Amino acid sequence: MEYRYRSIVKAVSWRVTGSIDTFIVSYFITGKAILAISISSVEVFTKIMLFYFHERLWNRLKFGRKKLEPDYDI
Repeated sequence: MEYRYRSIVKAVSWRVTGSIDTFIVSYFITGKAILAISISSVEVFTKIMLFYFHERLWNRLKFGRKKLEPDYDI
């Protein structure tokens, strides 16, 4: 289980990486830096929110998780 703030920090760090990629692709396609910055600026907020909710949903699922047994019993 993760704390919510961990999911937020992961979402932001991933979006910084993703936004750099979006800028590069947008610039390559349009050839206009201002348009590429505009596209990157808009998508950063929408994708942070989508990633956050995606992470929280996956944290609720038991799929692919292993139950940890304690190292010792008292």
